[in-house]
Amino acid sequence: MTRQPKYDFDTTIDRRNTDSVKWNVAENVLPMWVADMDFRTAPEILDALKSRMSHGVFGYADVPDAWYNAYINWWEKRHGLKMEKENLTFSAGVMPSVFSVIKRFAAPGENIVIQSPVYNNFYNCIENSGCNVVENQLLYKDGAYSIDFTDLEQKLSNSQANAMILCNPHNPIGKIWSAEDLAKIGELAKKYNVTVISDEIHCDITEPGESYVPFAAASETCRKVSVTCIAPTKTFNLAGLHTSAVYVANPVLRRKVRHALYTDKIAAPNSFATVAAEAAFNRGGEWLESLREYLWENRKLVEDFLAKELPEIKAVKGDATYLVWLDISALPETGRNAAAYLRRKTGLFLIGGDAYGTGGEHFLRMNIACPRSVCLDGLKRLKQGVKSLETEKIG
Repeated sequence: MTRQPKYDFDTTIDRRNTDSVKWNVAENVLPMWVADMDFRTAPEILDALKSRMSHGVFGYADVPDAWYNAYINWWEKRHGLKMEKENLTFSAGVMPSVFSVIKRFAAPGENIVIQSPVYNNFYNCIENSGCNVVENQLLYKDGAYSIDFTDLEQKLSNSQANAMILCNPHNPIGKIWSAEDLAKIGELAKKYNVTVISDEIHCDITEPGESYVPFAAASETCRKVSVTCIAPTKTFNLAGLHTSAVYVANPVLRRKVRHALYTDKIAAPNSFATVAAEAAFNRGGEWLESLREYLWENRKLVEDFLAKELPEIKAVKGDATYLVWLDISALPETGRNAAAYLRRKTGLFLIGGDAYGTGGEHFLRMNIACPRSVCLDGLKRLKQGVKSLETEKIG
């Protein structure tokens, strides 16, 4: 008799009419764009939230010791980073934290370095703070990405460079940076007195058997020059609960960060934020292992489908995130135009790589955190749209 899996990722959950940003689309549209999953969170987390809900009183919440312990134990056991309670601060989200820190650490007109193509909201945070976006474009060769350290040093050495936002693992390319690469970044940051703001929200969504290296764990230098933003939200599909943490080992930086978070009123939890995080890190490990297996089966489905049905599109090898970075350089359109065409022609909603800055112009980003049947539907629509696009261009 076939043993049924403990966790169900195959059932399609109707998210329409639930005020979902992702699913607030026309009936014929299949959204595979924004980075949230179409799976229910772990049942262990749901049980904890139901228990808190049953209490019925939702006044101002504090951050309990259990919340600190959950983060500390998870990062030490899974990622080899020993964090101290006094160096952790609750925050209401990774991107609010990044924005808050930028405003505290950089004055309008100063430079913030990012590694393009990279998460589009980094651009928004920098520009909205009045600072200048400076791109250290990643090198792309033979389907793989690497860091241009010569260019990075040039950008960091500029007297106007005040901070660097690191994406670790990197969104949208799905790469886990090596300890060696991270240590080199740390040394450059120290040399030029630049603070590294490390967004590590995707850190637990890695290929089974693979793990990421926290920037603060790469070297003692990295630990001292960095502000690390972490959360259970991508991993356990909890973005709507607005729960995250900021880890800063350097006491001088930590005082500035805490002042920024408290000034911007994002350092206090709602009634469910710490409850969800504690349950995720204390009891969600088995669910996460099942999820990772499922996601990488989806990734293999994408790779095999493209190789057989759409060889003109290449899936960049990714070892982290549930986002597939599609190289469409063989097509006669940019990512932005191709995405618009696919949505209009087939209803498939992807993001054009142009949104992620220089180097993303000939790519598409596809979110595969969905039931396998939905993933296959998206691939079939992709094939239909690409074949139609090629025919129209040829004709």
